[in-house]
Amino acid sequence: MRIFLALYVFAIVATVSILGFRGSNSTKPPLEVFPDMDRQARYKPQAENEFFSDGRNDRPVPAKTVARGNYFNQAEVFSAGFEDKTLGDTVLNQGKEADGSFVKTLPLEVSHALMAEGKAKYDIFCTVCHGAAGDGNGVTKPYGVLAASYHDDRLRGVEDGYIFDVITNGKGLMLPLDGSISPEERWAIVFYVRALQRSQHANAKDLSEAQRTELGF
Repeated sequence: MRIFLALYVFAIVATVSILGFRGSNSTKPPLEVFPDMDRQARYKPQAENEFFSDGRNDRPVPAKTVARGNYFNQAEVFSAGFEDKTLGDTVLNQGKEADGSFVKTLPLEVSHALMAEGKAKYDIFCTVCHGAAGDGNGVTKPYGVLAASYHDDRLRGVEDGYIFDVITNGKGLMLPLDGSISPEERWAIVFYVRALQRSQHANAKDLSEAQRTELGF
């Protein structure tokens, strides 16, 4: 019985000693039972360091490092007075005119190379949800991820800048891709999306006589 009482009193004293004064003010350094890594050895940014040959903590960017984001939006990183001329090209970088309206057509010269690049990027970033034909029948559809069909009348009638803006900033469940795809690559995707739309609503009259004969029209 005495042993039990002694252990009981010891447990109470230990509990009060550890927790009883927690949060109270004192001029003495606190007794830390669990410091929770509040004070850990670390390198402070922009500080000196004798360990490295250049004498600084900050490390240079490793070779072939891929940055997240694009060069034209780095003004947020620098001072308020930093200027980047590419920021003024709202048509190329934002898909909008000076008045904020979406541009109607691509600001790039169309070519077979641009189409090939658009298809390559579309296959990587878009097919999984929107499907290879752009009809919204991607592999994610059976799992409840419903993507828009590019062949809906609403999307067939929007401006090229609108599609560019959705790729850039995302919409609904779609995440923004501005950190993964450059503006030129996004415009290439827009070009390819227009080709997909055209493929499902093409008119035989748009073909030459030789092409119609070859296809049996």
